Amino acid sequence: MLTLILTLLVILSAAIHIRAEYRGPRPHVYIFKPLTMAFILLIAVLGQGASPSYKYLILSGLFFSLAGDVFLMLPSDRFVLGLVAFLIAHLFYISAFASEIGSLVWWPLIPLVIFGVGIYSILAPSLGKLRLPVLVYSAAILTMAWLAWERWIQIDQTGALLASIGAVLFVLSDGILAINRFRWKFNTARALNLATYFAAQLLIAASVGTLAL
Repeated sequence: MLTLILTLLVILSAAIHIRAEYRGPRPHVYIFKPLTMAFILLIAVLGQGASPSYKYLILSGLFFSLAGDVFLMLPSDRFVLGLVAFLIAHLFYISAFASEIGSLVWWPLIPLVIFGVGIYSILAPSLGKLRLPVLVYSAAILTMAWLAWERWIQIDQTGALLASIGAVLFVLSDGILAINRFRWKFNTARALNLATYFAAQLLIAASVGTLAL
């Protein structure tokens, strides 16, 4: 029951935030984006199915994601600070997923590399001084997604599957965000970016385990 309530609160808060991105009022953006992440954090805090170390690392990743959200939604441009915060978040996620895997399987990395190279090739002409930071960040998020899938392949648990789907959605979300910011602006970009982003974080938080009633 608690799981359902928190999930519904995430969906409601995310929907209000996405609507505010298009129709306002602007204060709703500042309220409901961090509020959505706060509900997602709470899901992970109350999760009881994972090891303490995995839970701590996921919580740390969610916290730095929240910090990144705050930097990116500020009126003044804090894109680099947001990028750094999300980079740290991905390093925590990488540590969480890597902590429960043994030998690596390379085939899940192939589609991720193809996607990453394709997106970076599209973005590179417009990145300017951000080429290197974006490249480093891209390598981190692709590694995160790869290790999430490696973990699911090796331990074959529901939580691992949720995290792997969330990681791929995270890659997709950031790809949409980057294309809209640096290359081609399109009207549905914010809705697609935010919907996939919140879904990604929700699934990663849910991978910590089931909640107590």
